[in-house]
Amino acid sequence: MEQKISIKIAERTFNLTAASPEQEEVIRLAAETINRQLETHLRKYPGKSLSDLMPMIALNECYRRISLQRMADARDEEVKALGSELENYLKDNVK
Repeated sequence: MEQKISIKIAERTFNLTAASPEQEEVIRLAAETINRQLETHLRKYPGKSLSDLMPMIALNECYRRISLQRMADARDEEVKALGSELENYLKDNVK
């Protein structure tokens, strides 16, 4: 069930539609994350504009996402390899 929601990022309000309560939760968490990072960057780089800081926040979040995806992909490969080893072991040792 779609629901209209409002979120605030960097003192700007955005009206969005969430397809589910789970999606709404993720959207709100994402907005909170961006706002926390913005506060951190504003303290770290006083005098910088939002147009300077927001690309850095986007870069940080994309970097984190890509890093996590690579870690997940590596774990998937490890699981596949272990599954193959287990299959071979069972094939060779269980009769």
